[in-house]
Amino acid sequence: MGLGVVCVVWAVVAALLIAADLSKRGTSVNFVWLRLMILKYLHEYSKVTREETGRVGPLFYHYVVPLNVALVIVVVLAIAQWS
Repeated sequence: MGLGVVCVVWAVVAALLIAADLSKRGTSVNFVWLRLMILKYLHEYSKVTREETGRVGPLFYHYVVPLNVALVIVVVLAIAQWS
């Protein structure tokens, strides 16, 4: 359970860093609605970094990977409780 919380905190920090990076690059970012707009910002970050370097920026993976790990943990815990 603790690992799931760490993963979620990791993803939240990555989302804030993505928004800050986009803001530095001149993209308008609304931090109040960040929770609802993160998928749009994630796509924009991916597009911008791919255009600059030819690869997706590292913050993209710092957002996606921990959320997937947290999802797997929740599914495993749910299956364990049903057993």
